[in-house]
Amino acid sequence: METQKNMRKLVVSEWMTLDGVFDADTMKEWFEPYDSEDRQNYIKENVLSSDAFLVGRVTYEMLASYWPNQKNNEMGVADRLNSAPKYVVSATLKKAEWNNSTIINEDVVEEVTKLKQQPGQDILMFGSATLVQSLMEADLIDEYRFLVHPTIMGGGKRFFKEGMVATKLKLVKTKTLNSGVILDCYQPTTS
Repeated sequence: METQKNMRKLVVSEWMTLDGVFDADTMKEWFEPYDSEDRQNYIKENVLSSDAFLVGRVTYEMLASYWPNQKNNEMGVADRLNSAPKYVVSATLKKAEWNNSTIINEDVVEEVTKLKQQPGQDILMFGSATLVQSLMEADLIDEYRFLVHPTIMGGGKRFFKEGMVATKLKLVKTKTLNSGVILDCYQPTTS
């Protein structure tokens, strides 16, 4: 999908292992050992280049339990995450108490399309594989940014699930970080 001029980009940003595991419960095994200054800088730049965040309920609850308690702009991103608009897609969440949070519980494709039409910077998505899959099917994602960690877990919660819609991508950027983590950025293509 080509992004129209003056339209915000919807960007999926995922951290995962080589075999696609992105499970937050196992990050001590695959994410933490590969910390580096350039990975931290990339994550910070990614967050700061966005002025809205879109997540599913599980990711929202995980983030909302941590970031509101950070008062000293931890990691250089706490202030942005706490102040920017956050949109959580959920049919079950009744209340979103994290500052500037809005629940989207119906007409998700229509609501996300409206968000993309508003002026502003990128809309960034973290985690939320189920939501990503539904937005892929609706052709709403403009870019995928994967931080691939040099570990094969062999099991765990995977980002790419059986039955996901086949999506052709073109590589628009790749970079090897100091710790062996690879940044791969892709955009959807029709060819």
